[in-house]
Amino acid sequence: MSSGGRVWKCAKCDKQLVLKNTSFFYLGHKFTYDVLNCPQCGQVLIPKELAEGRMAELEEALEDK
Repeated sequence: MSSGGRVWKCAKCDKQLVLKNTSFFYLGHKFTYDVLNCPQCGQVLIPKELAEGRMAELEEALEDK
């Protein structure tokens, strides 16, 4: 799987990352996103756009409650 024209590999397992629907938990809430994961160890790559965009918006909204 490539992201932005790049092929990403796990630094630990040296396996090519695959796109997988992944669950995240924050302040008792569950969110799911398709992100790159290592098929062997499960390590997740969270792209900068997701971390600074949608995830940051959700974090701010939940903390304001």
